[in-house]
Amino acid sequence: MTAAHLVLSDGTIYPGYSFGAPPKPASHAEMGAGTGAFGEVVFNTSMAGYQEMLTDPSYAGQIVVPTYPLQGNYGINDGDIESRRVQVAGFVVREASTTPSHFDSTRTLSDYLASEGVAGIWGVDTRAVTRRIRARGVMMGALTTGDPQAALAELAALPAYDSVNFVERVTVAEPYGWPGGDGGKRVAVVDCGVKYNILRLLAARGCAVTVLPATASADEVLALEPDGVVFSPGPGDPVHNTATVETAAAIIERVPTLGICLGHQVVARALGATTYKLKFGHRGANHPVRELKTGRVTITAQNHGFAVSDDGLPPEIVVTHRSLNDGTIEGLRHRDRPVLTIQYHSEGSPGPRDNEYIFDRFLDLMEQHA
Repeated sequence: MTAAHLVLSDGTIYPGYSFGAPPKPASHAEMGAGTGAFGEVVFNTSMAGYQEMLTDPSYAGQIVVPTYPLQGNYGINDGDIESRRVQVAGFVVREASTTPSHFDSTRTLSDYLASEGVAGIWGVDTRAVTRRIRARGVMMGALTTGDPQAALAELAALPAYDSVNFVERVTVAEPYGWPGGDGGKRVAVVDCGVKYNILRLLAARGCAVTVLPATASADEVLALEPDGVVFSPGPGDPVHNTATVETAAAIIERVPTLGICLGHQVVARALGATTYKLKFGHRGANHPVRELKTGRVTITAQNHGFAVSDDGLPPEIVVTHRSLNDGTIEGLRHRDRPVLTIQYHSEGSPGPRDNEYIFDRFLDLMEQHA
């Protein structure tokens, strides 16, 4: 066992043991590039789904700390990935199983991280880390197998999470079509960090899906003659995504639009709303959300550190959903245009499928608009 440490920017140090790939020196790593070593430290309250966490592009540039103590117990399979690679900057757990038990498992969690060049630490008091983040707010951190004080000094000289545009690091380079759904509604997905299950669920509803880079202009999107456009989830602060906001502003004038998570924030900003950073974000598969019109409460999967502000919300925007934990906005619609947005991840399955209805509403919106 190789001793390792999680070092927080406030000087707190948590001991543990290295697994996965050895952490590179923070000064040699690129935050959000899958090289590990340093990033914003966040916690996730899900009891399962670590493979989806690891491959969720919304975690680019972040060291993820699951609150549930055992990770890796059902191994890794080839069907539960949500993007083309592991996206987290590092993974910090209480216990990492070395003997997974599941008929689909092909390798251990440690082997998977090592194959992707991502560092992990086990043996850490993850509940203590979570309590500190809840009290102090999210902060930068580093993983090291060397001198933790040296890592702390390196960390102080590195860029803050909020200063980086992570969408440009996770978005697709070229447009591509998702298999299935031929002959149905044509849906363009603007990839700010899309999870594959969004594409799967659209295709399962008969949609012919084309994925475009986050930098795609409105003209490039409209050239596909889509029946609807989805602005996907993704990482980071939406203030960096001005080009995508401009595209959204033009699209919502012409085509039914659905925004999910970061896409919700992008569309909201395109409509004149503002966003702000949460103290420690919403990350987990157990967040209750109420739909205001019906009073219906669903359990949602969430992964975001920013939210749409109630202050100065334009009058043409209607709040449709709110978090029962802190009252923050979880969904919007436009009074006159065919626009829906949600802050939570409708493609996640914590309920297990309570929130897939948003895709059916999007299809209804496209049908009505047609």
